[in-house]
Amino acid sequence: MKRIVCILLTSILSIYLSAQIKKAPEVKDGDGPWTQLIIRGVTLINSTGAPPVGPVDIVVEKNRIVQIANVGNPGLPIDKDGRPKLKDGGKEMNCEGMFLLPGFIDMHGHIGGTAQGTPAEYVFKLWMAHGITTIRDPSCGNGLQWVLDEKKLSAENKITAPRIFAYTAFGQGAKQTITTPELAIEWVRDNAKKGADGIKFFGAAPQIMDAAIRENKKLGLRSCCHHAQMSVAQWNVLNSARAGMTSMEHWYGLPEALFTDKTVQDYPLNYNYSNEQDRFEEAGKLWKQAAPPYSDKWNAVMKELLDLDFTLDPTFNIYDASRDLMRARRAEWHEDYTLPSLWKFYEPSRNSHGSYWFNWGTEQELAWKENYKLWMTFVNEYKNRGGRVTTGSDNGFIYQTYGFGYIRELELLREAGFHPLEIIRSATLYGAQALGADKDLGSIEVGKLADMVIVEVNPLENLQVLYGTGAIKLNDQNKAVRIGGVKYTIKDGVVYDAKKLLADVKKIVDDEKAKTNWKLRQPGVSEF
Repeated sequence: MKRIVCILLTSILSIYLSAQIKKAPEVKDGDGPWTQLIIRGVTLINSTGAPPVGPVDIVVEKNRIVQIANVGNPGLPIDKDGRPKLKDGGKEMNCEGMFLLPGFIDMHGHIGGTAQGTPAEYVFKLWMAHGITTIRDPSCGNGLQWVLDEKKLSAENKITAPRIFAYTAFGQGAKQTITTPELAIEWVRDNAKKGADGIKFFGAAPQIMDAAIRENKKLGLRSCCHHAQMSVAQWNVLNSARAGMTSMEHWYGLPEALFTDKTVQDYPLNYNYSNEQDRFEEAGKLWKQAAPPYSDKWNAVMKELLDLDFTLDPTFNIYDASRDLMRARRAEWHEDYTLPSLWKFYEPSRNSHGSYWFNWGTEQELAWKENYKLWMTFVNEYKNRGGRVTTGSDNGFIYQTYGFGYIRELELLREAGFHPLEIIRSATLYGAQALGADKDLGSIEVGKLADMVIVEVNPLENLQVLYGTGAIKLNDQNKAVRIGGVKYTIKDGVVYDAKKLLADVKKIVDDEKAKTNWKLRQPGVSEF
């Protein structure tokens, strides 16, 4: 039986682990860092829960913030005498009327794969164009060494890419199948020696999970888990948190910890996990099987997770199509920014992970809408009681294209009940805390790394202005215009023109379309 479970888990991992994709080219797309950079006159939206404040001048030396100066009041001329002085060789940016936020952190950022046909440059530039300056790669699907190589180049600013935290999939690269606690401990130690930042688990036998998580924690590394259905009946979120895991992905394992009248999910008797229509359709009915909101069991599980300082990384966006397939499939950015190979991967297929649209309709979407209500209630209340909730995208699957899906995640946190300032905190400071990197990242503070997002429109009023395609507004001439889109992404004091990065992505897509004579068509529509 143990061997069968190991084989099944290996098949789950194979969905996420692919051959190495094309690396990002070593080119210089950004400007800087300078000995001194002064960003003039912005309104600062920080991640500390504080309201916006401005105008301020922010001074950066090389890659660190050294000063944040208040330079006046809204509606009045800037106090020129009180402004920080530009040094010889320095650079200043006039950003009056604009809004500055800490760089965004994507806690669930897969760097493409051969199945999707997405080169690293395409993925990285979409992230950076949406203000994402840090990602956690949960499973290192292109191989740990490949990810560590890209991480090093990013840290040296030799490629256009977010900074990378590498969480290896548990068991990846093992010399033999991990069937004992001793083998689990040996693998965890070896993973740390190779330079990984942490581990992503999918599940295993309880004694193996316990040994691996505890050893990983002892070594000072962090961990996360997608509690896959093949193991969750033996080991759910509470088990992971008690053993020392630091965060969970998605929501699998949480409803199972909330069961009161059963011990396993109410699977139909003809269910087959390898059939993804079965898997995702039944997943949409799972929260209804859990203890109801605010019940004794619900409160007890939440309290224990809070006491253990456990982090939730819900990735709401990646299942968004389950409750409204047409909306996700028709998203306006697909035409210009979704690669033909990625679009093909999204379409109904029995081979491509997350392409479970075999027979998806009103009943499935209604179930998922109810699922979301219960799921969002737990996540929002977890935040309200002091819990840490972060933002992750898991893009490259289920009609969620890199970067765009991350901004959708912010919108869905708003739907869950988060105030926009709470969303920014989840997207920045809380991500940095979950990574153990808040000394350097996550907020605009003196001494921290200069990772920033600059937007011409206030994103608190409309999160959609953060999409690369911007938001629609009528101007004074009663004409529809586009507003927003990130203007500048700054990482390590290097300034990137976000719209130029998007143009680079569009060219990658256009070139592939021309090469293959491809045109986007909706599934099932015949060519005329």
